[in-house]
Amino acid sequence: MLSGYRRAMRYSRAWAGNPIPLREDEITVAAGPRSVPATLFVPARPRGPLPGWVVLHGLTRPGRAHPSLLRFCRALASSPAVVLCPEVPEWRELRLAPREAQPIIRSSVLAVAGRPETEGPAGLLGFSFGAPQALLAATDPAVEGTLGCVAGFGGFFDLDATLRFLFTGHHAWEGRPLHRRPDPYGRWVVGANYLTAVPGYERAGPLAEALHTLAVAAGERQIESWDPAHDPVKDALRAGLPAELRPVWDVFAPAGGGDPTQEQAAPLAHGLAEAIRADAVGLEPRHHIEALRTPVRLLHGSGDALIPYTETLRAGRALSRAGHRDARVTITGLFAHSGEGEGSGRRTVEALRLLRGLAGVLGAV
Repeated sequence: MLSGYRRAMRYSRAWAGNPIPLREDEITVAAGPRSVPATLFVPARPRGPLPGWVVLHGLTRPGRAHPSLLRFCRALASSPAVVLCPEVPEWRELRLAPREAQPIIRSSVLAVAGRPETEGPAGLLGFSFGAPQALLAATDPAVEGTLGCVAGFGGFFDLDATLRFLFTGHHAWEGRPLHRRPDPYGRWVVGANYLTAVPGYERAGPLAEALHTLAVAAGERQIESWDPAHDPVKDALRAGLPAELRPVWDVFAPAGGGDPTQEQAAPLAHGLAEAIRADAVGLEPRHHIEALRTPVRLLHGSGDALIPYTETLRAGRALSRAGHRDARVTITGLFAHSGEGEGSGRRTVEALRLLRGLAGVLGAV
């Protein structure tokens, strides 16, 4: 059996542009009363049974067709492995929908673990919003004995801390205040989903719909959310809102690509966190961290402007305090939220750190 480091090296070569020959098949996964499309990546010339992985996309319009995700799946399959990437239709529509997603995740894990090419329990890996959903799925009794590892890239741990960052860019670790300009896309998506569930904003439906339209436009154009190219869309959407809702719009999508003040944002951030908790019990990993029994691997880019890397540090600390015996955390400067990030002046050190983190993931199944 190949070691985690050998698999990580093969993954790295494939990521750099040299994947092995692969089959990519479009299949369906039965999930409760419905079936969803999925892409299956299998080495064209497998030599014996292979590890199996389920890979979850995040809240993106391209879904499983996101270029970076496809590149990742092909590199992972080149490690070599069997990789199944299911579509979560609600996530492509930028709806959080944890109740709808969990049956898809469960069925996908059982499907890839049961394939003839797969050896042993499968791994489950989620990106961004898919990361906490993967951790939640790992506590499902239906996958016990079938799931050998759960991994997350760029996930959140605490809703209050994450939403505070999304609005203000403020976060902290071990008492040290930190700041990074936040990607506004995250607050647009959350506001579109839950603004009308916040007390005092029950009649803000037009604003929630406008935020959804803005997030969809940004996702489909694949342009950074703070790019001035979005200003005409933002201005038109604001103009179409009732006058009393425009000041609230300016908290979510300030003119000129600025960011709201702490005073403006704090009540909204807390209200949205409470609304999500009320609707999606168990969505936060901090609520079910003690129920995790499988090996856990968490990675995060220090340059992430959507979910701060301190969220993964918090998750790792919580796992340690819960007595989890096989949990590893890797923070790297070599990628941001879903791409390659902004690099690092200590590139060799960062490359070795990332390789070690990948080896920990790929060696777990």
